Amino acid sequence: MKKSKILAGIGTVAAVAAASAGAACYKIACVSKREHKPETEPKKILRTEVRKRNNAFFQAHNPEDLEIITPDGLRLKAWYVPAERPSDRFAICVHGYNCNGPDECSHLFPFYHYDMNCNYLLPDLRGHGRSDGNLIGFGSWDSKDIKLWIDYLVERFGGNIEIILHGISMGAATVMLVNNTNPQPQVKAIIEDCGFTNALEEVAAKMKEMKLNRSSGIIVRVANLYCKAFSKYDLKKDANPLDTMVNAKNPVLFIHGEEDTLVPFEMCQKLYDACPVEKDIFTVPGATHAYSYYDAKEEYDAKVKAFIEKYV
Repeated sequence: MKKSKILAGIGTVAAVAAASAGAACYKIACVSKREHKPETEPKKILRTEVRKRNNAFFQAHNPEDLEIITPDGLRLKAWYVPAERPSDRFAICVHGYNCNGPDECSHLFPFYHYDMNCNYLLPDLRGHGRSDGNLIGFGSWDSKDIKLWIDYLVERFGGNIEIILHGISMGAATVMLVNNTNPQPQVKAIIEDCGFTNALEEVAAKMKEMKLNRSSGIIVRVANLYCKAFSKYDLKKDANPLDTMVNAKNPVLFIHGEEDTLVPFEMCQKLYDACPVEKDIFTVPGATHAYSYYDAKEEYDAKVKAFIEKYV
């Protein structure tokens, strides 16, 4: 057999392998409603128990069950708890990838409810929790959906309200994207906890963490082709807090664990450096992904409180 035919055959096999791996990568990254495996790491098992207690405490405050309909016909759900005393301050806390509002953010409820006297909105993003959808948006659709929730609050409670957006992981990317795309004037401050630079780099980082970094570049690019074809958005172009940071409107507090490998710590520094508005940063030595609060609760609360009181 001629050498050219052998090379062509190898190229075909490689292309098919890359396409198959890219399809699998796309499914892992962007398709929701997957099976949740039980936690096996002791630290994550402990966090699961803490979340159960937090959720029970949150539900004991009889949250109101809210619903809005998106322009593309999805039913989005959220929980709402009014402040202890009359207040124009609202906190919208946004969860991350493959999670839901209460599991990710109910630990923040006592802080916002008792310490900051905020009205508290806890949405489930599309494709997550109680909300409709079978695809994950990495902040691209989600930032538009959070703006719908902001419109809901303004219509219900008036134009004089002041809104704090606090997001974790993919939720952090979401609130940054809101801030970078002409947010409503009621939005006053952004708190992003372990958000990524863009979704394409984040999928590559996830593959690296899973020890799948060999040939990851081409696999991630193929996965993005699947994303554009089936999910109708671009992992880099449409889910890119870093490149859109030049348009940031409100002050941003950047939070990140220094041992985060899922959303590498370096991403936080890139985002902070690119931010053109007033900003602050809080990093936690030894903390892994989304554990800054759990590893340094008192310092976390104090930093967030000082930031809010300065700008809201």
